Amino acid sequence: MELTWHGHSTWQVTVDSTTLLIDPFFDNPHTSLSASDVPTPDYLVCTHGHADHIADVDSFTDTTVVATPELCAYLEAEHGVTESIGMNLGGTVECGDATVTMVRADHTNGAMTTYEYDLGLPVGVLISDGEPASATDSTTFYHAGDTSLHTEMDAVIGDHLAPDVAALPVGDHFTMGPRQAAIATEWLDVGTVVPMHYDTFPPIEIDVSDFESAVAERTPQTDVIVLDGDESITV
Repeated sequence: MELTWHGHSTWQVTVDSTTLLIDPFFDNPHTSLSASDVPTPDYLVCTHGHADHIADVDSFTDTTVVATPELCAYLEAEHGVTESIGMNLGGTVECGDATVTMVRADHTNGAMTTYEYDLGLPVGVLISDGEPASATDSTTFYHAGDTSLHTEMDAVIGDHLAPDVAALPVGDHFTMGPRQAAIATEWLDVGTVVPMHYDTFPPIEIDVSDFESAVAERTPQTDVIVLDGDESITV
């Protein structure tokens, strides 16, 4: 499994011959790419409907979107999406060589256009290499979406879904900050954690070394990898 961070919460995940793009938003300072530079993925996974997570959906309208049913309906009506897989919390769907499991995130969601849309719940996702999350022979990447610290990271996601790598928001203000994200890292019991959703705009500018220090204090056995934009890791 190859994981590439394109800044903010935008990730490309490659599992064998299947490519998934999560929360496409390339207008951020961590990437040198625009959406048009990115090869069309097999699936587009959206955690919620805020603009900094779906802004570039319009560039991938022929790609199958995976999201809550409400968000799928919105993206079809307002962003030209032609094919989608609506799923919900606790569910797992097969996406080519990968599986996607949807889990809770504590955040807000909504959109105002000509109409007011209910976009469903914000979510996190776990992407696994063929076997669902928690299978003993699977490798699993957890993208927490935009979220605060919540106890399901310990009692459900960490204990039962057992991700190997977690991407956690650390920018504070709209999501967890460094110290809460360090607690989440401890609860998840992952081998590797990667910070995301920081330094994109002024309210979420932080010193990312604060997150590294907080994780080292609580779970020194966890590797913290701070990626440059468009940089990849393989797990």
